[in-house]
Amino acid sequence: MSTPENLLQTPLHDLHLRLGARMVPFAGYSMPVQYEDGLVAEHKHCRAAAALFDVSHMGQIRLVGADAAAALETVMPIDVIGLELGRQRYGFFTNTSGGIMDDLMIARPRPDDGFGDLLLVVNAACKAADIMHLQTSIGTRCAVVPMPERGLLALQGPQAATALARLAPGVASLAFMDAGVFEIAGARCFVTRSGYTGEDGFEISVEQEQAVALAEALLAQPEVKPAGLGARDTLRLEAGLCLYGHDIDASTSPIEAGLQWAIPKSRRPGGERAGGYLGSAALERQFSVGAPSKRVGLVGIERVPVREGAIIVDINGHRLGKVTSGTITPTFDQPIAMGYVPVNLAKPQGEVYVEVRRQRLPMRITPMPFVPHRYRR
Repeated sequence: MSTPENLLQTPLHDLHLRLGARMVPFAGYSMPVQYEDGLVAEHKHCRAAAALFDVSHMGQIRLVGADAAAALETVMPIDVIGLELGRQRYGFFTNTSGGIMDDLMIARPRPDDGFGDLLLVVNAACKAADIMHLQTSIGTRCAVVPMPERGLLALQGPQAATALARLAPGVASLAFMDAGVFEIAGARCFVTRSGYTGEDGFEISVEQEQAVALAEALLAQPEVKPAGLGARDTLRLEAGLCLYGHDIDASTSPIEAGLQWAIPKSRRPGGERAGGYLGSAALERQFSVGAPSKRVGLVGIERVPVREGAIIVDINGHRLGKVTSGTITPTFDQPIAMGYVPVNLAKPQGEVYVEVRRQRLPMRITPMPFVPHRYRR
């Protein structure tokens, strides 16, 4: 774990301290885990109104060049060529065995936006490796330009659009996964209608020097309160969304993780641009014969929290897999978790057991998300 002396700080660090945040080390940064109201209150406020998260630790990368989309398709099984201007898409880098090196968001700015041909947002813990991977793999076909000079804010919740539209009325016209440039509180921002909570919301890229003024303008809206990493984690788990390094990693394939929906027909076996990316042979085999395991949602029958790393077993104690994320959900006050089990046992309403402090706790396999998504389609 990083020590306080060598932790990086986001542009909002001093603002977090003024707001009473409890700071913790995360991905090499000093980040707010919660504020004075606490994790549960922040979680519920996001579900009811609007919460502001600092996600400036994430990596922002521009790809510049006419060949950028085709080049990016060589390192991921995603349709990048078909991504329309002013739109964003979820994707992942794969390795030679078909495992996930990182998951990310890919936006295609308009030519006059000034943000290159593609704009990527990658995970904080992976961004140095991702930049090196891109520069090594496709750096001769397009320019790979890290953007450490920019911060990133996430405004999430059913009243996020109401709050943000007071400062930038044009954002109200955006639909889920739309992207565009807007002036907000005097700052020129790249805005996407997306997020990591299952709620409607926006992610806002802004110059570091203007990040504090933007955050203060958003927090001045009556619907908006700050929220930290703790609420962000419980919200994304309720939404059934993967956390890299926990629910997915370099040993997990997109098919095992239930993310094959992000791989379009054009990149699958028989598609017009099938293969041609790292790990394509391994993933094509899984498309043909199936994956050995599957990520599932679990709901606890007893009210005991189940945490990452807990072993999943059958009624006879035979090991099936392990929990990758778990919490007591603030929305309906029950234990929920995600984990991997053999694909033949990944049936809704099936019962498994999780070992917690030498007890076997029953849990029921359930479809995800645990809380319905409320994106603006």
